[in-house]
Amino acid sequence: MNQPSIDLTAIRQRLAHRRGRQYWRSLEELAESEEFRAFLDHEFPRQAAPLHDGVDRRQFLQLMGASLALAGLSACTRQPTEYVVPYVKPPTDVTPGEPLFFATALPHGGIGTGVLVESHMGRPTKVEGNPDHPASLGATDAFAQAAVLTLYDPDRSQVITSAGEIRPWGAFLDALKRALEAQRERGGAGIRLLTETVTSPTLAAQIRSLLAAFPQAKWHQWEPVNHDTARAGARLAFGEPVDAVYRFDQADVILSLDADFLACGPGHLRYVREFTRKRRVQGEHAAMNRLYVVEPTPSTTGAKADHRLPLRAGEIDDFARAIAAGLGVSVQPPASLGRHAQWLAAVVRDLQAHRGTSLVLAGAHLSPTAHALVHAINHALGNVGKTLVYTEPVEAEPIDQAESLRTLVTDMAAGAVNLLVILGANPAYNAAADVPFAESLAKVGMRVHVGLYDDETAQLCHWHIPEAHALESWSDIRAFDGTATIVQPLIAPLYEGSKSFHEILAAFSDRPDRSGYDLVRDHWKSVHGDADFERVWRKALHDGVIPNTAAAPKSVTLNTDWLSAVAKLPAPDARLEIVFRPDPTIGDGRFANNGWLQELAKPITKLVWDNAALICPATAERLGLANEDVIELRYNGRAVRAPIWITPGQAADSVTVHLGYGRSRSGNLGTGIGFNGYSIRTAASPWLGAGAEIGKTGERYALASTQHHHSMEGRHLVRSASLAEYRRHPEFARELEEAPPPDMSMYPPHHYDGYAWGMAIDLNACIGCNACVIACQSENNIPVVGKDQVARGREMHWIRVDRYFEGDLDNPRTHHQPVPCMHCEDAPCEVVCPVNATVHSAEGLNEMVYNRCVGTKYCSNNCPYKVRRFNFYLYTNQQVESLKLLANPDVTVRTRGVMEKCSYCVQRIDYARIRAKREDRTVRDGEIVTACQQVCPAEAIVFGDINNADSRVAQLKAEPRNYGLLSSLGTRPRTSYLASVRNPNPDLSESEGTA
Repeated sequence: MNQPSIDLTAIRQRLAHRRGRQYWRSLEELAESEEFRAFLDHEFPRQAAPLHDGVDRRQFLQLMGASLALAGLSACTRQPTEYVVPYVKPPTDVTPGEPLFFATALPHGGIGTGVLVESHMGRPTKVEGNPDHPASLGATDAFAQAAVLTLYDPDRSQVITSAGEIRPWGAFLDALKRALEAQRERGGAGIRLLTETVTSPTLAAQIRSLLAAFPQAKWHQWEPVNHDTARAGARLAFGEPVDAVYRFDQADVILSLDADFLACGPGHLRYVREFTRKRRVQGEHAAMNRLYVVEPTPSTTGAKADHRLPLRAGEIDDFARAIAAGLGVSVQPPASLGRHAQWLAAVVRDLQAHRGTSLVLAGAHLSPTAHALVHAINHALGNVGKTLVYTEPVEAEPIDQAESLRTLVTDMAAGAVNLLVILGANPAYNAAADVPFAESLAKVGMRVHVGLYDDETAQLCHWHIPEAHALESWSDIRAFDGTATIVQPLIAPLYEGSKSFHEILAAFSDRPDRSGYDLVRDHWKSVHGDADFERVWRKALHDGVIPNTAAAPKSVTLNTDWLSAVAKLPAPDARLEIVFRPDPTIGDGRFANNGWLQELAKPITKLVWDNAALICPATAERLGLANEDVIELRYNGRAVRAPIWITPGQAADSVTVHLGYGRSRSGNLGTGIGFNGYSIRTAASPWLGAGAEIGKTGERYALASTQHHHSMEGRHLVRSASLAEYRRHPEFARELEEAPPPDMSMYPPHHYDGYAWGMAIDLNACIGCNACVIACQSENNIPVVGKDQVARGREMHWIRVDRYFEGDLDNPRTHHQPVPCMHCEDAPCEVVCPVNATVHSAEGLNEMVYNRCVGTKYCSNNCPYKVRRFNFYLYTNQQVESLKLLANPDVTVRTRGVMEKCSYCVQRIDYARIRAKREDRTVRDGEIVTACQQVCPAEAIVFGDINNADSRVAQLKAEPRNYGLLSSLGTRPRTSYLASVRNPNPDLSESEGTA
């Protein structure tokens, strides 16, 4: 939505004179601009508008991931020839319609998360969490949910190429053999291997074998989002690299220094579950943990904070020093944070009062000094061994990856590298701007790239070999705590040329024909021995966990000789700072071609299909900038053009750039979207730098954000209170909007003698991560529609996560609220449908009969919750064979011209009902788990039979915090909410650190 400049001063005055609580979604809504009102007026256009100018049919098919040259993939469903073990007992014969689940793991940043993958007749279609895996506990995130789309992406590399020509695997083996023979007399001095982070025990063993055969060869690692500074901080504090494993279930008071532990990083799924279980409130004696967050950019973790302090990233080191000094650590307190003295004092007192039950964390991108200070703080509080433990690093080779890449570039520039093999990495795109990787690469004699896509680095290499996806290859990987999992394929490689990293490294040995299965199995056989190995192997495949592989707690000794140097740190630079962060939905850029993730609204800004330079309202006022203004962002002699997005809660004089966009080779979807933050990122300051400059260009760039969509006229949709308020008045949420009695209705009542399905969503647990959105999309065959259609309010998601602000512009509280179909008892949509396409089931579901729907959209107009989606175009791709394999066969694939919405995963309800009937019993409580419920790491969503008083959903609906959305309308929604409760420190006012 193209917006003119907004009068922020007038908005501040309006908020200053507000009475009671006021929740708002965007600056445009607060300003009540003409454009915003016009957007709401056109929320339901009378007819399907054409695509924006310049987009033809061919481009629209590209948007859907189409590539018509891929029409010959009808035989892609070959199952692996090796023996794989399903999570449940496999039937003697495959029963059509009954899926199997296989335990495996998906990698992200080199770390594995245990999952269960649903397979229909040899087609993996859905990812779920593995409840037996310590990093998953049955949950997943949006990246894992979207893995199946990447598997079937028609833009994935399909053939081996050399100099742009298709070549067979044997030709590559011959070329590699010649290159290796030329290196044998030199001990492999000209050989270099570049990987991303490696935790795979088998791959690490293969690399060590390679280095033993060629002792002068070198192994380098590079990922743009790594833990270099965290490891450096551990070395500073303890003299050795260690990993910290947190125990949030033991922590009553938590201080996060720019650590977004609820949204990203190794172990975040487990951390979400442990953290949110400590925030359950029930009864007048309810207890909660308390979370303080200090950060420059609003984050998912900051949104859950009881007290949040927006602070420039350059000042967080001093903040950590002030906390340390207050807790008795031998450091000199800084003089620059006097304006936050009350905030600091209250936090220090709270931490002191919870010695052994508190926890302080530092973001992985903070300086080594900040990390070392946090280690010292936790030691001073007695938290080590209680709320956190230290272990050996899970990486096979924990090194400084930035220095490793610089060393490689130096050797290449000097002509010392004759053979370079790159496994998965893409440094031609994501290396720091002052590390001339691409230029130096040209001096390497033989360059080999192995990756899922023919990307920026592959373009510069002699050989490109398609990488086998994690769902179609054998491997192993470690979780954040060291637990190992066997990665087993769900399907044979879709493309014959695809090879796993294990098979690539096998080509360096005297047995280049060994399969990934043989390599992984033989490695673990060498670890366990021959005795009873077959039973151990089968159990590991079945469970998705190899027992006794987690890293043991490690005793460390805190050094003190570095503390004196902390007092000599320079004062924070007062100039405009620039902060680099991985994008919330496409990470470091590797998911740029995944349409599900591109169209997933970012948790705070709600932007889709783009990144932007984020600044706070005060900085925007000072510089005279408005949303969608294009600026020239200059830093260290480099510049990039970027659109502005004004973000409430952003620290003043700090601009945040999300990485991962601006790709030049990333398939049809990801190429040419957004701007490239790596182009101004330096190796010396990869996460933070001072001295950035903003120049106006006078240009505008349209951004698509869903924060304006589905306005509900300012009514009390999300509800919250403090813990003290809840204890005094537990039913505060219900009394904000009373529902009329059931008999006050024109409609006859529904009687349910059997099941009556319903849902309860605990807003106190929800973190707004959006994993439920992608899980629903994967389960229910929901298409992407593209930026233009989203900008028109036509996204197709069946569940959305609304984001509300509360308070002033500079640091508002943030609330998230998932909104699926309410499945109303007295549904307004049902009475207006002229063809009876939306009907009420005998179990209380509001159902859609697609074959009847004629697209009048009356039901959508009459729905107060705005949860219905209309297919204005044929969004579903029906041209590409590989994408046909993606569809869940239990859910109808819709065409254009029909209304669709959340069905409470009726296919799962039917499956459980049939199974119960076959076993002559009733459906058990918890037996039906909707897709959104199953994925949720916070356990915020509960589904079940509300006719069963003992069911968990019925018990939650009996809670005093439970309320219905817009219940005064008399719709009697089956989906209800539990109001959120925060736990502020009584020593801090409501406005300090929260508003």
